[in-house]
Amino acid sequence: MTHKRKSAAAKRRQDNLAQPDQSLSSSSSSTQQQQQEQQPVLLAADKTGKKWRNMAIRTFTTLLMIGAFFFVLASGYVWSIVAVMGITIVVYREVIQIAQVPAKEKSVRWFKTMSWYFLITTEYFLYGESIIYYFTEIVMVDRFLLPFATHHRFISFMLYVLGFVFFVANLKKGQYSFQMAQFCYTHMALLLIVVQSHFIVENILEGLIWFVMPAALVICNDIFAYVCGFFWGRTPLIQLSPKKTVEGFVGGFLCTLVLGFIITTILMQFNYLICPVQDLGASAWSHVTCEPKNPVFTAVPWELPSNVAWLLKLIFQRDITQVPIAPVQLHAIVMACFASLIAPFGGFFASAVKRAFKIKDFGHSIPGHGGMTDRMDCQFLMGLFAHMYHQSFIKTYNVSVGSILALTINNLTPREQVELLERLQTYLSNQEILDSAMIAASNIGDIISKAQRNLTL
Repeated sequence: MTHKRKSAAAKRRQDNLAQPDQSLSSSSSSTQQQQQEQQPVLLAADKTGKKWRNMAIRTFTTLLMIGAFFFVLASGYVWSIVAVMGITIVVYREVIQIAQVPAKEKSVRWFKTMSWYFLITTEYFLYGESIIYYFTEIVMVDRFLLPFATHHRFISFMLYVLGFVFFVANLKKGQYSFQMAQFCYTHMALLLIVVQSHFIVENILEGLIWFVMPAALVICNDIFAYVCGFFWGRTPLIQLSPKKTVEGFVGGFLCTLVLGFIITTILMQFNYLICPVQDLGASAWSHVTCEPKNPVFTAVPWELPSNVAWLLKLIFQRDITQVPIAPVQLHAIVMACFASLIAPFGGFFASAVKRAFKIKDFGHSIPGHGGMTDRMDCQFLMGLFAHMYHQSFIKTYNVSVGSILALTINNLTPREQVELLERLQTYLSNQEILDSAMIAASNIGDIISKAQRNLTL
């Protein structure tokens, strides 16, 4: 009897020792199964019809967006600016919406209101700066706008300070860490979305080509990276975007280089695109001219290497030793490199945000693409680069009526301003630009003399 009890106890101990191994084995197999299920299937390896349906939807919506893009461009400068501002607001709303959900769960007061208040304050500061800089001759002579232009930065600062004080006053015990995280998230959205999009607007004011070309390069890279990855992608590129492949990345880069040169060659033919904005109401059907034209758009002969010239002679049966190339075409190659190699990391950053908040897309406003943020994540970074590159290597600085007018208003006393008017009138009369007889008949000289006597008293 005792022997049987010992045998039964020994058997139970063996079963107990075996059970952890079995549970560990089952746990390991289930973990492997989950990893296999979670592992993304690359587009090129996906044999289902789903990828073709997605491609058809993406192609259709892409063509619609490109058509809308050209329509807005042709409508005029002001509509291009309005479109950028509208896209900025939509993207900001999508990004803030992500953080608003946990804010509601924790009953954080005024988060949404303060987010929009800081957006309005930031837009007021940035666009006010642009208006004052590019349209000084209009702002500085307007009696209503002049005080706002003169004290613009101080007004903007005080508006921001009011929002900051309101935020601090609404800090709630037990939620300090969460509220600080929300505050930082809002400012991250302002910096990466609103500030960067403002530079895109400045690109428009410098000439539509500096808005169209960078945007077109990103679009080309996005399309051909998707197409190359769709058909040939086999090697995953980065964990943040599991369906991005090395083949798509390289294919998009090569195609963007070629198309960037071609697109720029076409765009530089139109004054509407290359001239800085002088009239916000102008459109593609307006007669737009700019003199002097930026020399970057003027083609100059480039001497070909001897081996290239020999090859061209062999193909075309005539001597070709020089080719006309405008500097902007070479600048386009540099921008194409950035659009293909660096700008995609803006998309990877957006993917990291989505992974952090456990969402697939920022929204569902664009079928096949997700939200507006999912399509604009690379454009903001590209627009900022285009602005910095243009300011550093391309922009020419000329004295304008607006800059002289601002200098006169801000640095001369009223008496000196009247004296400047008198001297300018005398000069124009001596050069026979103004009719001396008409000036004498208008009594403008008496008016200026009276103003000088009043200012002297």
